[in-house]
Amino acid sequence: MLPGCPMTNQNDLLTKLRIVVADTFSDSPEVVEFQRLSGGASQETWSFDAVGNGTVTPLILRRAAGRRQGSSSGFGLDTEAALVQVAEKHSVPVPHVFRVLQTGDDMGMGFIMNRIEGETIARKILRDAEFDAVRPKLARQCGEIAAKVHAIPVEALPALPYLGAAEQLAQYRDMYDNYDYPHPVFEYAFRWLSERVPKDTDPRCVHGDFRNGNFIFTPDSGVVAALDWELAHTGDPMEDLGWMCVNSWRFGNIDQPVGGFGSYEQLFEGYESVSGTLVDRDRVKYWETFGSLKWGIMCMSMYFTFNTGMDRSIERAAIGRRSSEAEIDLMRLLTARTDPSP
Repeated sequence: MLPGCPMTNQNDLLTKLRIVVADTFSDSPEVVEFQRLSGGASQETWSFDAVGNGTVTPLILRRAAGRRQGSSSGFGLDTEAALVQVAEKHSVPVPHVFRVLQTGDDMGMGFIMNRIEGETIARKILRDAEFDAVRPKLARQCGEIAAKVHAIPVEALPALPYLGAAEQLAQYRDMYDNYDYPHPVFEYAFRWLSERVPKDTDPRCVHGDFRNGNFIFTPDSGVVAALDWELAHTGDPMEDLGWMCVNSWRFGNIDQPVGGFGSYEQLFEGYESVSGTLVDRDRVKYWETFGSLKWGIMCMSMYFTFNTGMDRSIERAAIGRRSSEAEIDLMRLLTARTDPSP
């Protein structure tokens, strides 16, 4: 058994994976270098190579742990795979999905996609010299990719939940109230946001976790793939741009609001160049403010998960402490906003 994931037996999983890979690729390749990259109570990520006829195909297996259905978003990994496939068809840079696991595969719910070489660790993107040349282009590239995501026709999407500003405020208010641990800054942010809920727009595809940390970068090309679609939904496309600018995703480079590597204007110029429409800057700032509140409550969730013994990992405890950072971010954002509404 693998530590931290008692439901998974690596040898048993490898045996079944070999059968699936042989059925998926015409040259019946051998599975080598099989190793887990991450895993927890709900999902696992495995890396392996398929080797056949002198060709090596780098692959990733995303799989629901045990017999779970998949993501925390309310839809399963089969829906996530279908979404990634639709995104690829509409020119969004994503990994290619080779196979969605079926009941007969006896591996639970999941999918196999190609493994794209590159870097995802934000600290390296922001500080390593090898990214110096491409770093000034990254914010614009993120804007271009966001515009492509939002251009995906809603009718082409698999069934996704609708989550506008009002729905998400109610969702996070319920979560916050359930903890019964008042934060005056959060209370003020809820009131401020509730009084300024933007009017609904035509629903668009929203990535839901569009930020530094969920992209693959290379020193030559910049952003080469958008990852982690498990929070996707339909709603206000400006949500993705606002979440991209939340201070927590700047990783210390607070003067570079877009992922710690670029400016608002670079992000917006990239978006407008692809979408052909002007970015609603006030709506972006609303969603940036909401994103800071949302992250603060997510940090609270991490703390309570640790404190109740559900997950005693150091990572949960460390992230749980960061709700205070979100309070500071909210104070900065709210004191800077004097306009009556977005």
